[in-house]
Amino acid sequence: MKIRSVLSAAVLAVATTFASSQALAQDTFTLRLAETWGPNFPIFGDTTKRFAETVEKMSDGRLKVRIDSANKHKAPLGVFDMVKAGQYDMGHSASYYWKGKVPETLFFTSMPFGMNAMEQYAWFYHGGGMELMQEVYEPHNMLSFPGGNTGVQMGGWFRKEINSLEDLQGLKMRIPGFAGEVFAEVGVNPTNIAPGELYTALERNTIDAVEWVGPALDLRLGFQQIADYYYTGWHEPATELQFLVNKRVWDKLPADLQEIMRVAMRTASYDMLVHSQHANAEAWANIREEYPNVQIKRFPDEIFDAMYEANNKLLKEAAAESDMAAKIIDSQQNYLEQSRAYTNISERAYLNTMAEVE
Repeated sequence: MKIRSVLSAAVLAVATTFASSQALAQDTFTLRLAETWGPNFPIFGDTTKRFAETVEKMSDGRLKVRIDSANKHKAPLGVFDMVKAGQYDMGHSASYYWKGKVPETLFFTSMPFGMNAMEQYAWFYHGGGMELMQEVYEPHNMLSFPGGNTGVQMGGWFRKEINSLEDLQGLKMRIPGFAGEVFAEVGVNPTNIAPGELYTALERNTIDAVEWVGPALDLRLGFQQIADYYYTGWHEPATELQFLVNKRVWDKLPADLQEIMRVAMRTASYDMLVHSQHANAEAWANIREEYPNVQIKRFPDEIFDAMYEANNKLLKEAAAESDMAAKIIDSQQNYLEQSRAYTNISERAYLNTMAEVE
């Protein structure tokens, strides 16, 4: 009789556990995502939409994501705080926007003179970058995941041609992140302005120059109507956006939905990189045909030398001020050295060969 009771209790426990897991598996979740971008913002906004669609399809409707753009939540540069506090479950933005709150976050977007997109993704997923990023964000009740890459960004739109370091003195420019600090070292007055305010700021001379992304997004904002000089990039060779997730919300999701989230974020990130390449090529062809006033320029060697020296100085200072920053910088520089050696005999060699053939 006792054996039968014990068996019955065990069967009941197993059945209860199974029923609970089945019920959990059937639970539905809706996550609210705040993005820095305005409604229907091209490429960046397409990335969050693709992510939401993929999550819902892969989960058979058990997990849905509701996106609030900047016009809804009214805080384009407040995504970090809103996700940290739980006001939103997720965010889509760029890590270097939070350097004033957590200086080490800026290393996970793009670094001047650093890795290209392929090298940086390899660092994230195979070179320890993800682990370092989680180490920075977890104390703030968040997880951060790569959220889409623009590839090499253009160096910015300038009203006047830049011929020397003297031309940069006192110049007011929208340029965020570590690049803004580098430019400040050589005389520029950098500022960060929300995307929706950039055109007006340039038009009204609030700023003298603006760095945004590349032809696809720059063309839509109309900078080519105001500034004639378009400079090639150096500052953001692989600009990675981010998905932020409130950790308490993440921990409440079943394991299968967490994995669906990981796959959907990684897929959306890849899609954004190839979408950026395609859209930039199309937009540049448009600019060349319709806006012959636009001149592609490269900063003079004098300026590059000064910026490179300033960049190294700032990296040393950052490493001295923070053990975490030192660990990230060391990881990135070591990985870049190894990865770039192969890039030089593969991608660079191919492009150089094609330039000679053509």
